[in-house]
Amino acid sequence: MSELASESSAQREPAVSAALQGAGPRSTGRAPGPWGGILLVVEHFWTWYRRNWRATAVSSVLQPLLFLLAFGVGFGSLVAGTGSAAEATGGVDYLVWLAPALLAVSTVQSAAFESTYPVLSGFKWQRFYHAMAASPISPAQVALGHLVWVAAKMAGSGAIYVIVIALFGGVGSAGIVVSLLAAVLAGAAVAALVTAFSATRENEGAAFNALFRFVVIPMTLFSGTFFPVDRLPEWVQPLAFVSPLWHGTELARAAALDRWQPLAALGHLAYLVALLALGIALSTRFFARRLVR
Repeated sequence: MSELASESSAQREPAVSAALQGAGPRSTGRAPGPWGGILLVVEHFWTWYRRNWRATAVSSVLQPLLFLLAFGVGFGSLVAGTGSAAEATGGVDYLVWLAPALLAVSTVQSAAFESTYPVLSGFKWQRFYHAMAASPISPAQVALGHLVWVAAKMAGSGAIYVIVIALFGGVGSAGIVVSLLAAVLAGAAVAALVTAFSATRENEGAAFNALFRFVVIPMTLFSGTFFPVDRLPEWVQPLAFVSPLWHGTELARAAALDRWQPLAALGHLAYLVALLALGIALSTRFFARRLVR
């Protein structure tokens, strides 16, 4: 009986194998084009996010809302009646003047966070970057997929923030939509540079603490967010001009208040695009160095 069973099983195996081979398309061993690999990485992040979005709701939505209430509504009500505040904002209500800057701040802060611990986790703790690189997806596509996801996430949370701003009366014109694009560009530039930095780290340790303490927080406070940069001491102003957040804030504010200066806008745009290109080049290089061993 056992011989008959073995013979019967041997006869079924080719048929089962043939059925499985014909059940669906066979892998080509390659990702479907450069963008195909990138989109597969984005799909990975989206699959996780749609099940765990509540874990990031505080940092992506609630925190900017608290900034808006504290500075735009609370502090804004204190300075609204002063002549110096009107002079600084060009006669615009402080909440309307502040809102596009807070939009840029929220995207940049989110970009910095999403490109530190999550990146190191992909290499060290969860190691899902190694799993991706073991497939036909290239390390460069892994890096670009991460950056595309961060930009998409910033755009989504930024759109929610724009709605909140509008509900509080902080939207002065339809230019706030362009402000969102400028904010996402600034955030993408920061994300690309920080991702490249994180890809070189073996431990989070002091590196990430120093990044947030000595780069992100000062950049938030001294990039023209809460008051114009020309109110700073002259020796500090050049540091603000280097900040990608300042360039993003200037673009976002010019769009929201309809105060375009073409040459200045082109300068801000060129600076952010250059930082983004530099960050992408470094990120793809460091991802390849770390994943191809």
